[in-house]
Amino acid sequence: MRNFCEAIWEDGEYNYEAAYGFVPNVHAYLHEEGIRDCLLVVPGGGYCMCVPPEGEIVATEFYKKGLNVFVLTYTTDITMSVPLKRQPLADIARAVRFIRSRAGDYSLGKKLFVCGFSAGAHVCGTLAVHSDDVADKNAAYSGISCRPDGAILCYPVITTGTYTHASSVEALLGKHPSADELKYFSLEKNVTEKTPPCFLWQTATDDLVPVENSYLFARALKEKGMPFAHYVFPHGFHGLSVASKDFFKGKFGDPYTMEQVRLAVQAVKDGKGINVSPQRQAELKAQFPDTPLQNEGHTNSQSSAAPEEYFTTEAKQYEDVQLWTTLAEQWMKRV
Repeated sequence: MRNFCEAIWEDGEYNYEAAYGFVPNVHAYLHEEGIRDCLLVVPGGGYCMCVPPEGEIVATEFYKKGLNVFVLTYTTDITMSVPLKRQPLADIARAVRFIRSRAGDYSLGKKLFVCGFSAGAHVCGTLAVHSDDVADKNAAYSGISCRPDGAILCYPVITTGTYTHASSVEALLGKHPSADELKYFSLEKNVTEKTPPCFLWQTATDDLVPVENSYLFARALKEKGMPFAHYVFPHGFHGLSVASKDFFKGKFGDPYTMEQVRLAVQAVKDGKGINVSPQRQAELKAQFPDTPLQNEGHTNSQSSAAPEEYFTTEAKQYEDVQLWTTLAEQWMKRV
């Protein structure tokens, strides 16, 4: 396996105010031989972070299925102080162009898919419906399409309406978004005949992002006559990722997706946070004590010290959910 990390923005191109030294990047998991289709994995985290349970563990799963895989660490704001606006969209659009521009070096096939989770699915879905809107000022990428060949949306944040995930929208757009911004980022309102094929899955009992989000998007796709697959599993909490035994053990792989969080939290502790309220400063200092950030964002409170039978039992409860990766694999072959 070829592993490496590359920044997607060149010097002087990236100017998000609250980056604290972070630059969005992609981590690669590439096969040594053969031309293969590509999957770009986009973790969620409420637009406040990119959580490890939706990073390397997902990439490894699809690498084993024969794809060349990248994980995107895009712009987020754990301080909830500087609205992200279109920066995450710009990040994923550049990542797609960046990867396609190096298809020869990366031994990539014709198809490039994006796979996002929760708020990361909102990033992917925004690209799916708005890819024509994202120009790139760098001449090296101006002739390269950022439209993915397909989008896999896992327990997605979709709407800014009744069933929205309010804190994700606040991190993205701030406390007082305009009506136009709310409409632009309410993805079910922006599906067109140019939207690529989509694969959606969620659980009916999702306790954080209402399952209506995936229904709204599936209905919009159907109304426009666009191809899609939509799976709703009867049981499961938000953030199930691949729902494997390793997931329940907290074995997510390298937590590199937490880089921006580390930098931002340290800036806050050093008194260098940008427009961070006293309340948020106190919350961050309590949430992130002076210990390494390893597996923040994991939904299971049990530690890896629990008996092996515990993890076997936990994973067995979600054997149906585990099938989504196989279903997605077969769907990608049809696209």
